[in-house]
Order: sequence, then C-alpha cells, then structure tokens
Amino acid sequence: MKLSLLPAAAALAFCTAPAFAALPVGAAAPEFATQASLAGKAMPFDLKAALKKGPVVLYFYPAAFTSGCTVEAHDFAEATDDFKKLGATVIGMSADPIDVLNKFSTTECRNKFAVGSASAQVIADYDVKLASTARSNRTSYVIAPDGKVIFSYSAMDPSGHVTGTMDAVKQWKAAHKG
Repeated sequence: MKLSLLPAAAALAFCTAPAFAALPVGAAAPEFATQASLAGKAMPFDLKAALKKGPVVLYFYPAAFTSGCTVEAHDFAEATDDFKKLGATVIGMSADPIDVLNKFSTTECRNKFAVGSASAQVIADYDVKLASTARSNRTSYVIAPDGKVIFSYSAMDPSGHVTGTMDAVKQWKAAHKG
C-alpha cells in the first residue's frame, strides 16, 4: 500500500514546485555590460546606460535558432516599435557567442532589437540558469529606470512574454507621465 502512494506523492511535489527561480518584483536588477549584436553588427550593451533612457525589457532565452527562441524573437521584433514608443529598450540575452548572435539579430530579430551574450555570471545573477546546462531558461523582466524589477515572468513557452512585458511597460508609463 505504501509503495503505491509514492508515485502520487512525487507527482504532487513536482506539480507544486515552481518551474523556475527568477528575481522577484522589487528586486534590484544586477548591473552588467556585455557584447551584443544589432542588425548583424557587434556593439557594447550596458544596462546602466540603457536605463538612463527608460525601462528595459530584458529577456533571456536558451539558444538562438531553436524553435521557441525563434518564435519569441519574431514576437519581440513585431512589438519593438511599440516598446520604443513607450520609451523602452528591448534586449534578448542568451549564452550564445557573438558570431551566432550577429546572424540571429538579422534573421530572427529582424534588425529590430539587440541580442546580447549572457555570461555564466549574468545568468546566475538573474537566477535564470536552466538546470544541468550553462544556458538560461526563458525568463522576461521589465526593469524600471531606477534599476528595480517591475515585472518577472518565467515559462519555456514563448507565448505570454511579449504581452506580459508590454503590459508592464504600459503600466509603468501610465504611472510616470509628465
């Protein structure tokens, strides 16, 4: 009798455990600078400098040119102009090397936003490490100009990331008019 309860208990524990850890809303976003690519050209990206212009939509994804990451890049590319109208900067981050990101930024990000190379330290600092790999999971943040996380969302399904971040930027903008 006891043995038959073990699989059910294990399944219940698995279902109630959070899928990912992530920085909570209100946390200070760790500062970082990295090599990024926009429209196939390498460039520096510095979070502190970007925050001087407005909120930053920082999204982590596991690997360029995989199906979910490609879908997510297309979704962010379509929304980038709307983010810009709200004063927000979009940057995607993965553990991919810059030569891969140069290609990804043109073909999948459609030259609309930068993608940066996330070091192991940045992945750890943002609490987005994908279990048993050096890559990140799929987590999106919105960071206010004061450096605080105002939105945090983790899900391997790429749907919901653009909508959630857009809603958070709109709410921030409405609260900070004038």
